[in-house]
Amino acid sequence: MKPSDKTMVRFYKQLGKIFYSIAAVDKNVRKEEISKLKDIVQKEWLPAEDTFDEFGSDSAYQIEIVFDWLVENEWDFEQILSDFKIFRKEHDGLFTLQMNALILKTANAIASSFSSKNKSEHVLISHLNTVLKNQF
Repeated sequence: MKPSDKTMVRFYKQLGKIFYSIAAVDKNVRKEEISKLKDIVQKEWLPAEDTFDEFGSDSAYQIEIVFDWLVENEWDFEQILSDFKIFRKEHDGLFTLQMNALILKTANAIASSFSSKNKSEHVLISHLNTVLKNQF
């Protein structure tokens, strides 16, 4: 069964939070990280599926919208992975091998966009990978 547009909006909002946490884990979200996220959303996430938010925009734009809001408000990212874990359990069917690969590709691209991955980013991506594999 295909997930509803509302479920996909929630999914993309969760991803916006996850990608923000990757960028913010070193306490500094850089313009290169923001640019990389926006590029991947355009090239990879928008074509991935065809659901829409309540305004008729592609649901995948929620990734950028939530990410940008969190950057502007300097959100504390400590709770994000725990919330994502809960969402993952409730919506197991969304997390296909292909989707998980795209999530990790995006997370790694953000982390590598400025210099190279630091230890904090590496650890967070490792935890994300564990959650995606449903090994928590």
